[in-house]
Amino acid sequence: MHLKAVISLIIASCALSTCQSPADQTGAQEKPAADTTIITETPPPPLFTYIVPRTIPVKSYFPFIDSLVRRYDSLVPYPLTEHLLVRANPRIIDTLEDTDYYRRMARGEFVYDQRQLPVLHQGDTLFIPDTASARVLLDRMAETWVDINIPEYTLRVVEGQDTVQCMTIRVGQNKKRYQEVLGRVDDLRTRPGVGSIVRINRAPTLFFDPHTGRKFTHTKRDDGRTTRMPLIPWMEPEINGVRLGQMIHPTTNPETLGKAYSNGCIGCTEGEAWRLYYYAPVGTKVVIRYDLLLIGPLGDTTRLPDIYGWAKRKTEN
Repeated sequence: MHLKAVISLIIASCALSTCQSPADQTGAQEKPAADTTIITETPPPPLFTYIVPRTIPVKSYFPFIDSLVRRYDSLVPYPLTEHLLVRANPRIIDTLEDTDYYRRMARGEFVYDQRQLPVLHQGDTLFIPDTASARVLLDRMAETWVDINIPEYTLRVVEGQDTVQCMTIRVGQNKKRYQEVLGRVDDLRTRPGVGSIVRINRAPTLFFDPHTGRKFTHTKRDDGRTTRMPLIPWMEPEINGVRLGQMIHPTTNPETLGKAYSNGCIGCTEGEAWRLYYYAPVGTKVVIRYDLLLIGPLGDTTRLPDIYGWAKRKTEN
């Protein structure tokens, strides 16, 4: 199926501000009759189980996971990677997602340093999947791609034609500004195109204000509190064969989501950044669009604001 046709299907399955699941698109599914017998197969046992020997906080998480991959890679008949191991143990993603500062604050829990939060606890069991289960996960990962529509402020993770993750993002500002880190005036608008994830920084510890070049280690939150910068991976796509510096990364100020606010990067919440990381490893295809016309599931259309004025300029030319 051509890329444009796939994108049309995705747009048709998503409303302007929310993404619908296949069940939502087709309406309520029929319930089985009262006398229907549902047979469920017992999943195959894992090849290995591993008992976590100690509590693993965020700051030690990646070295620990890497050590497990090295330990079991030579013992399984398939290429074991960090992403495959964690996808086979999805509660890890759930726990990482729950380290989001604002999720914790919603429960009345202030976290100054998210790096100290536990990801795994002593006694937890991790599963090294059997060959068939690993193959299913590898096939799903191979057909996963990331779709970003700039004027919709939306990022979707797509497996084939099914949207498995949908998030509101922020995009680049509609302006040019001097960037100290570049030493020149730069266009801050997020550029569209097609490419792939080429680099991931799993331990972003050096943060700079691009306008002044000043380093910082702390961040002021939307609620006025100051915390340590979180240790969450940043992803870099190469678009149209060029690395533009348009990173995909979490923002500590989610009030800016749904706006043209960044310096060109694509921002999301901290929790969503963790989930996105495990669905989009290096090599994942990325499509960044500037589509103003949305087609709803019933064929209704919505025209988005032309935030960069590109459609207007195209019409004038």
